[in-house]
Amino acid sequence: MTINTQKQVIELIKRSKKILILPSAPLDGDSLGSAISMYLALKKLQKEVTIICSEHIPEVLQFLPNTKVISNRMISSGDFIITIDYKNVKIENIKTEDEDGKINITVTPKEGRLSEENVSFSSGGIDYDLIITVDTAELTQLRDLYEKNIEIFHQVPVINIDHHVSNSHFGKLNFVDIMASSTTEMLLPILEELASDENINLIDEDIATLLLAGIITDTGSFQNANTTPKAFARAAQLISYGARQQEIIQHIYKTKQLSQLKLWGRVLSKIQIDEKHRIVWSAVSRQDFKDTESFEDQTGDIIDELMTNAPGAEVILLLKEKQDGTISASVRTTSPSVDASKIAEAFGGGGHNQAAGFRISDMSLMDAEHEVINFLKKFQEERLGVIAEREEVEIIDVEGLMNKAKEAEKAQEIIKTSVIPQTIEEQKKAPDKKIKKEFNLKNPKEKPSSGMAYRFED
Repeated sequence: MTINTQKQVIELIKRSKKILILPSAPLDGDSLGSAISMYLALKKLQKEVTIICSEHIPEVLQFLPNTKVISNRMISSGDFIITIDYKNVKIENIKTEDEDGKINITVTPKEGRLSEENVSFSSGGIDYDLIITVDTAELTQLRDLYEKNIEIFHQVPVINIDHHVSNSHFGKLNFVDIMASSTTEMLLPILEELASDENINLIDEDIATLLLAGIITDTGSFQNANTTPKAFARAAQLISYGARQQEIIQHIYKTKQLSQLKLWGRVLSKIQIDEKHRIVWSAVSRQDFKDTESFEDQTGDIIDELMTNAPGAEVILLLKEKQDGTISASVRTTSPSVDASKIAEAFGGGGHNQAAGFRISDMSLMDAEHEVINFLKKFQEERLGVIAEREEVEIIDVEGLMNKAKEAEKAQEIIKTSVIPQTIEEQKKAPDKKIKKEFNLKNPKEKPSSGMAYRFED
């Protein structure tokens, strides 16, 4: 990342009029704070701005300002849009009915009256001149928005603003800083420069709160390894802009619903530990959510609880069975020498050196757990030298078996030249032979008994 790239980002934003902002999914404090803060700032610059995310906003983050500006779908070129202007009319009910290949839309006013003049028609189409992705390492993290609208990413320039080490640099401009604590930390200087260039007071209390929320959540309230002096400095700047720090702390860290506490108890009670491979993990199923009357987004920072309850562990894993049938996985590592992003990349995900995630489709929670844990064991075996220990043991065993085989071969040669009497009396009836040596195939030091082989000489 260079100052030159930042200037190019700012110039492209200034030249654009219709801007689409896309945060990564699932939404978290950083992606949500980045998207809405950018939306509000660009609105002040008289831009036409849209935020789209196909996933719902976690309940714990709904306190953030202006969360309702996010749409959940993109208008495609094949859409036919019917618009009803009801500014002076109160609507009581809207009903659609499919009848013999026709769709009837019935709008019932509670007050006022609608007519043909209130109705207009239009076709959908790509109507953006810039796309800004925030906190997105791969376009696949946009889920359906990317998969169903791939053509737009080839037709419209993309600014990729992110801080993940696994970022694939998919944009026309890639403003990526892997040393930043969060994407919102990166946005602050961009917004400050835009404010200076346009001579406008751009960063208000709401925008500052959104930016600070990204830093606080991505650093675990300044407890995670990605907390840097710059993160503290940016946080201090945002507080000086009026960011409501205590509001963020209160909602994210100090407010827990009873259902969430029950869910945390369930997950913590299912902790599994592999001391040999230094792995700690837990899994939460759809049944767990049902039994505790909780929701997927209430797992929150429970993986941090797993870390604090796992002394000696190097890899911490939380698997979650989602309503759509996929399995989401969060990975944390306790040492910079254990790269969480490499683990996630093996399953099509990504992230940071010590915090990453991925999803698995078309697999049950049990099967996914089995596959991921087996991978982690092999991953750790290579790091910890467990494989080398296994190979050394195998070599020792093979040498022992070879020695036993040589002893058995010698014994067989002895037996071939020996007469093996059935009884001691039979031995006495062999006058022309005398015992030269006695061998006990099991223990040569024991006295003659059954199981002995005797060698005789004429």
